[in-house]
This record gives sequence, C-alpha cells and structure tokens, in this order.
Amino acid sequence: MESIISMWQGMGILDEVWKYKLILVETPDAQETSLALETYRTACCNGRGAILLCVARGKYGRTVLCIGVPFQYTESRILKARLEFLRETYRIKENDFLSFDAMRHAAQCLGRVLRGKDDYGIMVLADKRFLRKRTQLPKWINEAILDAEVDLSTDMAVGTAKKFLRTMAQPFPSLDQDGVSTWRIEDLEAHKEKMENESIRQLRAEMEGIENGGGKEVVQNGNGKEEAQHMGDDAFDDAEAEAEMMKLDH
Repeated sequence: MESIISMWQGMGILDEVWKYKLILVETPDAQETSLALETYRTACCNGRGAILLCVARGKYGRTVLCIGVPFQYTESRILKARLEFLRETYRIKENDFLSFDAMRHAAQCLGRVLRGKDDYGIMVLADKRFLRKRTQLPKWINEAILDAEVDLSTDMAVGTAKKFLRTMAQPFPSLDQDGVSTWRIEDLEAHKEKMENESIRQLRAEMEGIENGGGKEVVQNGNGKEEAQHMGDDAFDDAEAEAEMMKLDH
C-alpha cells in the first residue's frame, strides 16, 4: 500500500484528490490509526467527506473499489504443488482454479462494505475480466449487478454512485423496508400478540395448578406410613409446624 501511495503522490493524483477530500492513511501505530478512523468518521458524518487508505477491514466504509483481479503469485512452489495435485487427482485445470480462487478473494473484499442486513454500499469492479468471469462470483453479488451498470465509463460510474448515495441517504418509510426482514410489520404484530397470549395461558395454568392443591409435601406419621399434606392456603405456620413435629417425636 505504501508503494502505491508513493506512486500516486508522484503522479500528482493525491494532490488533485486533496482539493476535494481529506486523505487519511493507516499506519502500524494503533493510536494513529484510531485517530485517523475517528477523523474519517467525523468527516463523513458532517458531509465533508474523506478517503481512508488502509488494509481492507470494512470498519466504516460505503465503497469498495477493486482494481484488478487478485490472482495468486503463480511462481510459488506451494501453489505449483497444489495445482499439480488438483490436476492429477480431481482433473481441475490450473486456470479454472486460479480464476475461482481470485473471484473468491475479490468477493471477500467486496463483502466487507456490508456489515449487517440494514447496511448499504457501492462495489466497483474496475477490471473487464470480472465481466468474463461473472458466473464465478457469488450469487448475491451476481444478482445485484444490473446490465445498465456494466462496462461504464468513469463519468457514468460517478453519476450512478451519486444517485445511489442520494437515494439511500433519504429516510425510508416502513413499507419500503419490506425485504430487510422476511416478516412484514403485520407479521411482527401478529407474532407479538401470539407470544403474549401464550404467556398469559401459561401463567393461568400455573395459577390453577397452585389453587387445585399444587405443592404437596410428603411426611411420615407415627405408624411409619407416608401421607401427603397440601401446602396451599391451609399450610402450617412455623408454630403449628413445630407442634406437629413434637407429636411425631413422641
């Protein structure tokens, strides 16, 4: 990441970006990174906006920009041994495995922009090879790619992103949020009423059990026989219990 940032700085790209947005960079120091993240969050919340250059973690982001396809280093001896094993054992071609593995890594990075069912974000696949290997992307990503948003120019992509973010920034009525949960509001209210009625029935059953002589205690009389005594409304108080115990002792 440091080499890429240095290259962008030398090309003057960061100077142009700095005119519009703050630029923050993650460092090995944890305190500096926490301060940069807090500054980034504040800039986003107040509308100033910022760019945080860091290792992909998705702590607080709205966009993932994937430049290029993340293929593995093919000269690795470990990778060569794995490819040979897959070819000889399972008849899997090297290109098929490398392509699938690259798409899997790309999907992991793209998924970091969504941190929950109510979250939203923009995923930019800046490489035409993704279009050729589209079927190898996960289903949830493939279904979200619209034909009108494929093979766009930079200006068209920027316009599409602005429109999407403006739409998502608006308050959503409850009816438009169907799909966030598999239940509608009516279903939630019906389920809540059902649970309340079930709790009331269970409580009534417990009360009826107590009134009908629940809580029996077995004691042994002087003849060695056991008899059940109800511990309900007519239960012994402490004095009566002591007197009864004295009789049993004699």
